[in-house]
Formats: sequence, C-alpha cells, structure tokens
Amino acid sequence: MASSSALNLEDVPSVDLMTELLRRMKCSTKPDKRLILIGPPGSGKGTQSPIIKDEYCLCHLATGDMLRAAVAAKTPLGVKAKEAMDKGELVSDDLVVGIIDEAMKKPSCQKGFILDGFPRTVVQAQKLDEMLERQGAKIDKVLNFAIDDAILEERITGRWSHPSSGRTYHTKFAPPKVSGVDDVTGEPLIQRKDDTAAVLKSRLEAFHKQTEPVIDYYKNKGVVAELHAEKPPKEVTAEVQKVLSS
Repeated sequence: MASSSALNLEDVPSVDLMTELLRRMKCSTKPDKRLILIGPPGSGKGTQSPIIKDEYCLCHLATGDMLRAAVAAKTPLGVKAKEAMDKGELVSDDLVVGIIDEAMKKPSCQKGFILDGFPRTVVQAQKLDEMLERQGAKIDKVLNFAIDDAILEERITGRWSHPSSGRTYHTKFAPPKVSGVDDVTGEPLIQRKDDTAAVLKSRLEAFHKQTEPVIDYYKNKGVVAELHAEKPPKEVTAEVQKVLSS
C-alpha cells in the first residue's frame, strides 16, 4: 500500500506539495473550531462560509452534499439513507448525525468544521450535541445571520441572470444597462424559479417556525453570536473574524 501512495505523491508537482505543506503548518497553529451557520435563504451564509473555512482550516459539512456522497459511495449509512429516500421518507436525524460523525474523522476536519443546513430542529441540535459529547467535543459558536425579512425579499427577488454565460444582475445593486437584458449579448435575463416572493415567503415561514427555536436552544448554552447580515459582505466578514478571535 505504502509504495502506491508514494508513487502518487511522486507525481504531484513540488510546488503543490510545498503549498499543501505550508498550509498544514499554518493550520497547525490555529485553534480548533466547531461552528454552525444559521440564517434564512439569502442571508449570506454561502458567501462567508468559504472565507471562514480557509481562514480557520475547517471542513465544510453541507448535510445535503454529504448525504448524496454517502449514498453514492454506498457506505452502510448511505445505503440506509437511500432506502428511506426511495420510499419517499425523510432521512432520520440519527442517520444524518451518523454521517456527520463519519465525516468528522477525515483529516480535513482535524481542526473542526462548519455545519450549514443542520441542525434545523431542536431535536437535531440535541442529537448533534450528544454525538459530540461522546467524542469529548462541543459546538464552539453558532453564527446567527440575522436579517430582516423585507431586506431578504429585496435581495432575492431582485436577482436576475443570463443563463448561457452565468452573468448575474440585481435590479437594485447591480442592474443591467438596459432593464431585463444582458449587457453583452442583449439576450433576455431570467429569474430563478425559487427567487420569487411567493417561494421566499414559504421558505422564510419554514425557517422561522423550525429553526428559530434552534437559535434559542444554543443561546441558552451561551454560544450564539449575532451577525448583522444586512451589511455588505466585507463588513460581515470583519464581524465574523472579530467573533471567532474572541
């Protein structure tokens, strides 16, 4: 086994090896962090998460992606998850927590993780805490991307894109030169189906009903940090860094 992996490394360009080595050395001095990102759709979690991941050498655990990967890899938990999905059932909380448990053992998760999209309910939060406790770990911080629903509506319903190039516009923040058409090709812009006010409204209702109790649950443990998610991304990044360095 050792010789085949050595061969693989021989094929890796030196500059890549050195870069990875330097990254690991830099990471070794970073404190461990186990973070949860909570916020409604459009609150900026997706923008901040890669920045936090790189800065603190964490792994990003997106439960949807992890479930799909476990199913594809046919792991014991993945097989169970697929059975539930095939029956049209929701994958059980215990299964999801098990998949997180497995993922945390990867070398990239050595310094900790960012959880996004989970826990969505208090029961899930309790199960996650129990699993971490068994490993002698706990959630260090819950970043709450707090933002007013009205601001989210303006952010999301204003998004338009040019499908073939992927160029994106916003009616207020980055409007096209001519309303409704792409700057370069002059072709019409489209709006994603889930970027409408009606879809957003139902997603926000679900978020408030299910997930806000999760924020209260972690507030009782004293680990919630409130972010002003309506601010420009750079200012939110600065807030995150301040919270995580304390």
